Amino acid sequence: MASDVLRWGVVGTGGIARAFVADLATTTSGRVVAIGSRSRDAAEEFADAFDIPHRHGSYESLVDDPDVDAVYVATPHPMHHPNCLAALRAGKAVLVEKPFTTDAADARELVETARAHGVFLMEAMWTRFLPHILQIRQLVDEGALGHVVSVHADHGQWFAYDPRHRLFAPALAGGALLDLGIYVVSFASMVLGKPDRVLALADTAATGVDSQTSILLGYPSAAQAVLTCTLLARSPNRAAIVGTEARVEIDGVFYAPTAYSLIRRDGETTRVERPHLGRGLSHEADEVARCLQEGLLESPSMPLDETVAIMETMDAVRAACRA
Repeated sequence: MASDVLRWGVVGTGGIARAFVADLATTTSGRVVAIGSRSRDAAEEFADAFDIPHRHGSYESLVDDPDVDAVYVATPHPMHHPNCLAALRAGKAVLVEKPFTTDAADARELVETARAHGVFLMEAMWTRFLPHILQIRQLVDEGALGHVVSVHADHGQWFAYDPRHRLFAPALAGGALLDLGIYVVSFASMVLGKPDRVLALADTAATGVDSQTSILLGYPSAAQAVLTCTLLARSPNRAAIVGTEARVEIDGVFYAPTAYSLIRRDGETTRVERPHLGRGLSHEADEVARCLQEGLLESPSMPLDETVAIMETMDAVRAACRA
């Protein structure tokens, strides 16, 4: 890093890239200095909207930009792997949107490449770094819930059926599981680790991608996770962690800044609410900057081995749906 302010280059000009750049303006840890797109016109339009000085008409040009310290990969799912590889090989720190890749094999290759080149890499599971999630993790770690018995989470959004839309397009790795289910699977992983049993049921859209998937995970601790995702309806989007001494109930939308309640076994309830600036994506950017300042090659809160394990669970869910 050339200074205390991390200089970001953004690969991709879609909605999540716009949200990331907008949220980065709410923090002082970094600033966007470059945007890259397959289209020069798209890069220029995006750069004009956010006053970004460097505009690149290719992803390769962006990762080679000497003024870029870190690259945020925000392209469609199948492009995460090649875009991330290019950035890592160029020696850039990388934050790559979830899902990290489309399968565990590609995830392992990215992690191996980052470690071989001694370059920072992190999955952009922004939920991990939100204030309410950090507080809840502390409650679990301190034993405030007792022995965790179960985790419940759902993520459902309504999308009008359109075979051209990325969520319904097999070529773009569409479907509920990769786009929405990654949140609930990652949430369960955060609390319980990697499952040793995976059961799942999916229904498909006309294009063949999963439109709705329900997942039951079992763990060596005898805990269970009950997870759902759907493209067909707006669900409560809530989550809960249930323990022998207490439970945490997270309001919808659980994966974004929100409130939660700690409900003890005797019914005593503590409600936690706090104001928040922005959509919540700035926290993951702050984590990347913090790690780089401390010389870390991965985040302790979103370690690479866990990211690979999550993709292995996603693979197992798809296999269970086909069985």
